Parts: sequence; structure tokens; C-alpha cells
Amino acid sequence: MSNNAKITCSNVWKLFGPDEKRVLKDLDQNLSRNEVQLKTGHVVAVKDVSFSIQKGETFVVMGLSGSGKSTLVRCLTRLIEPTAGTVMMDDQDVTKMGTNELLDLRRNKMSMVFQHFGLFPHRTVLENIGYGLEIRGTKKQERTDKSMEVLKMVGLEGWHNNYPRELSGGMQQRVGLARALAVDPEILIFDEPFSALDPLIRREMQDELLKLQEKLQKTMVFITHDFLEAIKMGDHIAIMKDGEVSQVGTPEEIVANPKDQYVKDFCEDVPKYKVLSAGKVMRKECCEETKKLYEDKSSCIPDNSKIETLIDKLVDSDKSFPVTCSDTGDLLGEIDRSIVMKSMKSAS
Repeated sequence: MSNNAKITCSNVWKLFGPDEKRVLKDLDQNLSRNEVQLKTGHVVAVKDVSFSIQKGETFVVMGLSGSGKSTLVRCLTRLIEPTAGTVMMDDQDVTKMGTNELLDLRRNKMSMVFQHFGLFPHRTVLENIGYGLEIRGTKKQERTDKSMEVLKMVGLEGWHNNYPRELSGGMQQRVGLARALAVDPEILIFDEPFSALDPLIRREMQDELLKLQEKLQKTMVFITHDFLEAIKMGDHIAIMKDGEVSQVGTPEEIVANPKDQYVKDFCEDVPKYKVLSAGKVMRKECCEETKKLYEDKSSCIPDNSKIETLIDKLVDSDKSFPVTCSDTGDLLGEIDRSIVMKSMKSAS
């Protein structure tokens, strides 16, 4: 695990049933989820999950309904008590925290944004945003100042005296986001925050959050059932099935090398040219003309350039272009029109 890990999840299990710890102790781990339920009367919601989340990254937990993604994330915060395993946040083991420590963690270090907004209908937008600060005991003027600051940040300036019923769904979700940001948390947890929104508003909110993250660099955990949303939002993605993590990786790693058929099925309809980079699809052997272009430092393409950004440059050219390391500038390979056209095909 990286020393820069903000959250480290190790061998986390969650069983639902009357005697979960005893059942887990005696459990045959080769049994399927259905077999465990038939044999023990317990449901395995999360099965031996491990991963780390780096400080300042957006980590997406993606899976279909019933995959265990929401249960897993609730185990991270102990909104649901894990049956076994450890969850480290910085150097603190969340699973060993007492009531006061846990309360302090939830109040001061993290915030959650929910699918159905969770706004108080009798409070104004400004009062909703300042609620977390009010719970902390922050003075009214300081609450107001901070709430107005984040209100502007999420594009709702001028709406502070309105009530939730007067706002559209997208605007209500902006209020939910502003409320989470107002307490200046180190960790933001999003539980399918945009799934109830219309497609156009959903894309708008995704873009808005990406812009905010570029500025704020918070550690974000984002739950979704939508693979395209996962690819768009995530620095890393954990794909879950039947309580287990099928694969963890960057969007590019997963799309380029799906680990099994389950993951591959998700990748089939992905526009790969939006995900893959020049370094992932390049040809490692370079022709003499490419080497000359590299020596002249002419038309070099960094290896982390997305194919989408290279289409205009390459599709109308017959020549190959040098692909260079974005860190060192070394020549890594070459890319040409045929490679770009191949990457634009949806299926692998």
C-alpha cells in the first residue's frame, strides 16, 4: 500500500444474520453467496475486500444492484458495522474507534452526498448548507459567510433564501454538495448522487464536480452503478460483483485489460478512444522517419495524451508520430492513423 494512502481497506467482510462472527469464523470461503445463505441463513454482502485510496483522488466503487457497493462504503464509515477486517484512515483504525472518536470523524473529517438530496424542507438553502456547521457549534455569522462562499462555488448565488421545494432536482443536488463542502471535509463520500437526475442535468453535475475536484483536491469515494459514469469520474475504479471486488484499476487499465468476462461486458460499449492514451495503443517499434522526427523534437506526442485529442491531428496524415514519456521525454514508440482508427472501434 502507498504511504500516501488516505483510506486503506483490508480484508473487510460484512455478513447479515443473527450470528455473523461465528458463521464467518467457520465459513468455507469457496461457497457461493447463495450456498452460504442456504447453509447458514446469513447473507454475504461484502467478501474479503482490500484496496487503498490515495489522498486527493476520486475512487469509484462501481457495481450493479446487490453487488455490495453501498454496504462496503457504509462499512468504511461504520454506518454499517463490518463483520471483520480493518479500515484505516490516515493512521487511525476506524473499526476500533469509540463512539466519540467516530462522531468526531463523521462531523469533522468527512461528508456524504446522497442520491435523494436529504434536504430539510423547512430550512432555506442557506440554512441547509450551514447545517453541518451548526451541529459543530460554529457561530452564526461564520456559518453564513462559509455557506455563502460554497453557495457561489456550486453556482447557486442568489438562491440563498429559497426553499428546497422551489428548486429543480439538479439545484437541490447542488445544495447537497454545498452542504457537504461547507464543513471543509478531508473525505467526501457520494452515494449515487446523480442517478435520480435527468441525463442532461446529470452530465452537467458530473462536469461541475470534476471542476470542483480539480480545484479542491479532496479525497472522494463515489458509488455508482453506471460504468460510463465510473470511467468519467474515477482516478481508480473498484468493480464489485456478489460482494467481491472483481478488478481495481485506472479507467484505462480496466478498459484495456478487463480481468474477466464480467468486467469485459461492461467495457464493450465504452468509446475506447475517450479512455485510452497514446502510450497504451502505440507501436513500440519505430520507423526511421519517426526517429528523425523525435531527434528534431518535432510533432512529439506525450504518452498520456488521450486518443480523443489526437484524432484531428492523425486521421488526415499518412505519417507516424513519435510517442514520448511525459515525465522524461524519452522516445517510447510511434502512433499513426491506423492505430487511432482501430482504437475508435467500440469492441475489443
